[in-house]
Amino acid sequence: MKVSVPNKEIEVVKGDITEIATEAIVNAANDHLWMGAGVAGAIKRKGGAEIEREAVSKGPIKVGEAVITGAGKLKARYVLHAAVMGQDLRTDATKIRRATKSSLELAEKNGISSLAFPALGTGVGGFPIKECAEIMIGEGIKFLQRSDHLEKVLFVLFDEVAAETFQSTLESSIDKVGRVERTGSQ
Repeated sequence: MKVSVPNKEIEVVKGDITEIATEAIVNAANDHLWMGAGVAGAIKRKGGAEIEREAVSKGPIKVGEAVITGAGKLKARYVLHAAVMGQDLRTDATKIRRATKSSLELAEKNGISSLAFPALGTGVGGFPIKECAEIMIGEGIKFLQRSDHLEKVLFVLFDEVAAETFQSTLESSIDKVGRVERTGSQ
């Protein structure tokens, strides 16, 4: 499903974030930026260990912050590493909100026009998918309404339940936020 925010788009797709051809993708990272399991592990396997080496050289960072690296062999040009948890591998709504906002701001600062997010904190962090969708989609809509460079935000979910949850959350957001219109479905 895709919706438009004046001259911009938010879209939810079921798929593999490592195969997405946006300008940048977001990695659900820890504050030391090492890439173990989940989305981070998939990015490292497909894109190459150089992504982790570059990320780790920029850390540690505060939980809620993000850094940018190259994307190795991925289709994307950049990886934004959003620290959604510390070494305890726990997260919460505040950390997810901050990490989402930091990623959006970093994309804007670097002139990135399209950005793909996974569901931050719902894997290793164990955060509920519905609450995650509400936080991330809400932040995406608010940010796109004032963005100069970022034109498209995708939420790329690997499994059917997560994709359906994000799609229904995006649909319900249309009614809550003015000037957001449905432009298509998937």
